[in-house]
Amino acid sequence: MLEIVQSGGWLMVPILLCSILAAAISVERLWSLQQSKIAPKDLLAEVWGSVKKNEGDSQKMRDLRDASPMGQVFAAGMSNAKRGREIMKEAMEEASAKVSHDLERYLTGLGIIASIAPLLGLLGTVVGMIKVFSIMLLEGSGNANVLAGGISQALITTAAGLSVAIPALIFHRFFLRRVDELVVHMEQEASKLVNIMHGDQEDPRL
Repeated sequence: MLEIVQSGGWLMVPILLCSILAAAISVERLWSLQQSKIAPKDLLAEVWGSVKKNEGDSQKMRDLRDASPMGQVFAAGMSNAKRGREIMKEAMEEASAKVSHDLERYLTGLGIIASIAPLLGLLGTVVGMIKVFSIMLLEGSGNANVLAGGISQALITTAAGLSVAIPALIFHRFFLRRVDELVVHMEQEASKLVNIMHGDQEDPRL
């Protein structure tokens, strides 16, 4: 492995750094974007139970906010429930937009890595081919070892760049889709809470 990195030249260093960053972001997002952490299954029923028991004090709201991102959306709505349906909906929509932004944390970086890794590989290809043609110009085409080394450098960096970019792009698309699904689920649950709080729906499980 070390020999491959060395033969690829100095451009292997930023490509390796990109691979490390992409792996770290992917692992962190896989851990963070679990539905149990973002939108707990029975949270709506728990919140409605607290409302029926008149447990909506400030400490309860803080606990709800700190519990999960969907808790932040619910807390925003419940804090404005007495101001009318539309105000409650607007507060929850604003909270949902903020939560959505937080869920997309680091995904821009992952997308950038997916874009620049093949470009770094392409740059390595260009550098390697420049080296090959420079040697051919100075020494002719008789030095096969040196020519093979330049071509090898070009191919290795290209392969390395693509090897980083392809999984980074796959994970980037996967996480964006995951965030969209979580946000849609939270918006549906928020709509149910609005209906419950204003008497249009009685059972939070519906």
